[in-house]
Amino acid sequence: MHFTKDNGHGYHLTREGGHSHRRVIHAEDATGRALQTTLVESASNAENITLKSAHIAIDLITANKIGKRHNRCLGAYLLNIEDHHILTVAARNVVLATGGANKVYSYTSNPDVSTGDGIAMAWRAGCRVSNMEFIQFHPTCLYHPEAKSFLITEAVRGEGGLLKLPNGERFMDKFDKRGELAPRDVVARAIDHEMKRLGAECLYLDISHKPESFIKEHFPNVYSRCLEFGYDITREPVPVVPAAHYTCGGVMTNAHGQTDLSGLYAIGEVAYTGLHGANRMASNSLLECLVFGHAAARHINEHIDNNPITTDLPRWDESRVTDSDEEVVVSHNWEELRRFMWDYVGIVRTNKRLERARRRAELLLMEIDEYYSNFRITSDMLELRNLATCADLIIRCAQRREESRGLHYTLDYPDIDESREPMDTILVPKNYAPANQAPG
Repeated sequence: MHFTKDNGHGYHLTREGGHSHRRVIHAEDATGRALQTTLVESASNAENITLKSAHIAIDLITANKIGKRHNRCLGAYLLNIEDHHILTVAARNVVLATGGANKVYSYTSNPDVSTGDGIAMAWRAGCRVSNMEFIQFHPTCLYHPEAKSFLITEAVRGEGGLLKLPNGERFMDKFDKRGELAPRDVVARAIDHEMKRLGAECLYLDISHKPESFIKEHFPNVYSRCLEFGYDITREPVPVVPAAHYTCGGVMTNAHGQTDLSGLYAIGEVAYTGLHGANRMASNSLLECLVFGHAAARHINEHIDNNPITTDLPRWDESRVTDSDEEVVVSHNWEELRRFMWDYVGIVRTNKRLERARRRAELLLMEIDEYYSNFRITSDMLELRNLATCADLIIRCAQRREESRGLHYTLDYPDIDESREPMDTILVPKNYAPANQAPG
């Protein structure tokens, strides 16, 4: 993988929100994309890897679901979204690397596939989930009707970018002595506060005081992308809004990436490893993916002979369902879910807002369950089902935390509870039957 060099001598290090030193190796201003394309290319060229890009996971297959005595993960059901055929796939081990659940919000920096699929599947399979209340909102997504989820990297502020009100006035120093380099939760709340105070639709990020050559060299992707939407960051500020960015909680794992269910691993944003706690240091997400991906692979290889493949798995039964003629139900519920999560379970929360969201989530889950039981599944339906499950988990975790800590900020409890040690919020499913007893 190519990383940006510092004048040809070693790697160039940048810094982001919450960093007191330059510590982040990067590939220009698109490190995640460089890592992903490098990985996909490597996997595509590997003879022992089969990629099924036109498939979406429906659910995990566990031993207790088919009457086996010792519970473990045996594989998964997959939906081919092109021909709608459902595959039953047996596996020695299953690794969830499905990302977070940030599509549960109206505004997010994430792609459309961030629908919490792995978290929801693991929960239904009997795994504990932790700290879902800690959703990180990135302060600076480009505000433009056609700029779908375009994130303006935090490194822009790390290299001197300034946040400004519509009148050109800076404001971050009023909220934190670190100014624009305060942690993301502080910056996001400050922007949210100023937008609500002014009734503004957006605020502005300005790095135009830096030399043009410096901006183009350090932020070529941000420069070219903003230019597509009519903004020249070398000459003018760009409009920004906060957006849901990272799910710090998730499926509980140990240091090997093992979940509660034998044979099931979770790595990356889908997992709660303990690395992030109540907040996330910028760029530690890539660190987590690499470290825990390696740890899980090593552990699987060391124990591969202990997990035989179960070949007599039941096929998916569609004998009692029909094709739905009411797709509007899915689209309507999708919009309703994302809207009430943004309004009631967003950057700033209250007990009343959370209770409103909980009632709506419960009703939505009932409607989805009825729909799911009677109609043939689609990818949209699966993603809505998973998002609704994750929304419920986020709300339930948020209601349990009676303090403001990290990314969870509530007006009813605006301070950290100093009377006790920091505690994880752990949700236990009704079908919890741990095989590993590894996490926690």
